[in-house]
Amino acid sequence: MPKVTLHVDGKKVEQQVKDNANLVVLAGIRQLPELKYGCGMGRCTKCTCIVISGGENLAPPNWKEEKMLGDKVNEGYRLTCQLTIQKDIEISQENISVKPPKKTTAAITK
Repeated sequence: MPKVTLHVDGKKVEQQVKDNANLVVLAGIRQLPELKYGCGMGRCTKCTCIVISGGENLAPPNWKEEKMLGDKVNEGYRLTCQLTIQKDIEISQENISVKPPKKTTAAITK
């Protein structure tokens, strides 16, 4: 079983998780209650983390992460709601402030 190490609010939390676990689902069922999250669907960025170690064992960022995080994905930022954990990972939610991109509307011309 993989181990998740989470740095959040000045604490270091370690938790064994089942293979292929989603961290936000675990937070929602109170198995990782310290994890910060919001919508769980990759739209709000409240669950943004930075991967400290173990990122090589994650799938590459998906389109939701690329859209919501932009260039931050190249710096190791990820959305925990989009991660499936298969090996040990260490992440941090310390001092992270990522806002979702502003929605743009198409101009209507007549």
